[in-house]
Amino acid sequence: MKKFNIHTMGCKSNQFESSIIEENLKKYNFEKVKNIADADLYILNSCSVTHKSDNEAMYLLRAAKHKNPNIITVLTGCIAQIQKEELLKNDFIDYVIGNDEKLNLYEYINTDEKLHTKDILQQSEFNKVELIDTTKTRASLKIQDGCDNRCTYCIIWKARGKSRSADSEFIIEQINNFAKNGFKEVMLTGIHIGQWGKEFGLTLLDLLKEIETKTTIERFRLGSLNPPEITDEMLEFLKTSKKFCPHFHLSLQSANDKTLRSMNRFYKTDDYLALIEKINQTFDHPFLGSDVIAGFAGETDEDFEITRTNLIRSGLTQIHTFPYSKRSGTIGESLPDQNSDEIKNQRATVIKNISKEKFEEFIQKNIGKTVELLIEKHRDKHTQNLKGMTRNYLTVQIVSDREDLFNTLQSVKISKVESGIIYGELK
Repeated sequence: MKKFNIHTMGCKSNQFESSIIEENLKKYNFEKVKNIADADLYILNSCSVTHKSDNEAMYLLRAAKHKNPNIITVLTGCIAQIQKEELLKNDFIDYVIGNDEKLNLYEYINTDEKLHTKDILQQSEFNKVELIDTTKTRASLKIQDGCDNRCTYCIIWKARGKSRSADSEFIIEQINNFAKNGFKEVMLTGIHIGQWGKEFGLTLLDLLKEIETKTTIERFRLGSLNPPEITDEMLEFLKTSKKFCPHFHLSLQSANDKTLRSMNRFYKTDDYLALIEKINQTFDHPFLGSDVIAGFAGETDEDFEITRTNLIRSGLTQIHTFPYSKRSGTIGESLPDQNSDEIKNQRATVIKNISKEKFEEFIQKNIGKTVELLIEKHRDKHTQNLKGMTRNYLTVQIVSDREDLFNTLQSVKISKVESGIIYGELK
């Protein structure tokens, strides 16, 4: 039996697709192993959001060959899709497989041809692949791929192609299959799920209404959305939903209108600050995550100060931030007044500190509350406590010897936080 090791970088779509790759290989009697030294095949499912991620991918592939000179290395994901045949000039890369092709990876690693990447910009149909990974507690379902936006900082549209959606019948069937296999929750993922259904003349809200009435799953969670995609109508529906987990992730990118225009983002800061306030008023302690890029081209000290002030006064829960990285092939690469790495890193640190304070405040607001907890199928690796996730995206641990609570929904009172761990007590 051949053995493989796989490493996943980047977004939840990549994580979902890596699970597909694993299932695909196991069908052909491959065994997954933890150590590269024991593997015949090393697969890197790459991300190309930043130059740092590109460099990390090359380092990991080179290191795999160094640890195991006989190993076959496969580079797939966004780097593979963008750079294609250029990558095969590296003697530590054996196969380059595109984003669509990786879903049937076994077919391509048994050929003499080393490059397998179609023109993904010509791809018009969603690749419907089923996945039921019963080792995990929460199911993940990719409902959409690609992106039709052309943000000036972003290369991902070239790596993922045009927006394409899974049809609602497929999605409903998959979610019901998850429920039949014991899952209590599903996460809806994609590259830009807010664009779901537009080729069918439908909206994401249409899909969510079907999930509410046509599936037996008990909880669903949404991936990242742009602020204008969260309408009043959507909030009214989600407020009454029995399945929705009040956890939003907003793709903000900046809290300064000048910078947003330069990024080709079509909304204003005041509008999404008002949206955040509305979400906080609509739900009881919703989790509001976000993405913000620090130090985009042309962002002055004054611009960043506006972003800093707006983030502080926002009702966000957590802010994922990273320094702006120039990507070859984007408009942002050629914009004037590029900031130095030092300035970008300094600004990212400021935002990370804001995020830390906001998240700690959010935890404190939840102490004493009784919540619904989906308990994981496995104990925490470090403490051996039971561990689970609340509807509003807090990980809570319970000191208990009970084994019958795995993969169940329990009523839990959040009691305290110690050394960064949130504790709860069974009701």
